[in-house]
Amino acid sequence: MASEFDHVFICVSVGGEEASALAAFGLTEGMPNVHPGQGTACRRFFFANSYLELLWVSNAGDAQSETIQPTHLWERWTGRASGVCPLGLGFRPKIQHDGGAPFSSWEYRPPYLPSPLCLHVATNANVLTEPMLFYLPLGLRSAKRPVLSHRTGLREVTRVELASPHTERTSPEMAAVTGAGLVQLRAGPEYLVELGFDGESQGHHADFRPLLPLVFRW
Repeated sequence: MASEFDHVFICVSVGGEEASALAAFGLTEGMPNVHPGQGTACRRFFFANSYLELLWVSNAGDAQSETIQPTHLWERWTGRASGVCPLGLGFRPKIQHDGGAPFSSWEYRPPYLPSPLCLHVATNANVLTEPMLFYLPLGLRSAKRPVLSHRTGLREVTRVELASPHTERTSPEMAAVTGAGLVQLRAGPEYLVELGFDGESQGHHADFRPLLPLVFRW
């Protein structure tokens, strides 16, 4: 398999106060980030092989600009409480050879990335009942990220599963991700991302609903 999971984002309220629940659980928060020109900002929790991003729109004008509009980040964020999937799933090359995105995609060049770097956004970005899918090519994959220790002892994400009320018909892009084993998909009454850590050998779990559509198992 040439690709692997990189990170997940969840659309949250302005300022990302939902992060307080993760901190109370025992996660160490990393540095927040802003995306100049894209109109978004985030709070982040880093693990050894991935991270969790809480994302919100900080500048409505930028988020609705001609460059950013095809990502549908604005619609995903504003509709997160009214049936739109509030999630995004990012992937990266698994080895030091970039075979390209595991789904059909287009090159996304947000203002915050220096040329010639770009992200590859799946062509189902307008399907708002599915998560936004995107791919970080090798130049972005190589960026160093902090590995933070957490009071809970969680280290590596070893499983990613998405629950959705819309599984009867999936886009070819979503089917490519599940078919490659990058993400598991199941039917559920609401959108939910479930992250398994360290092989889930301890049999524990934490449910962050209703504040976040998020479950941890370890």
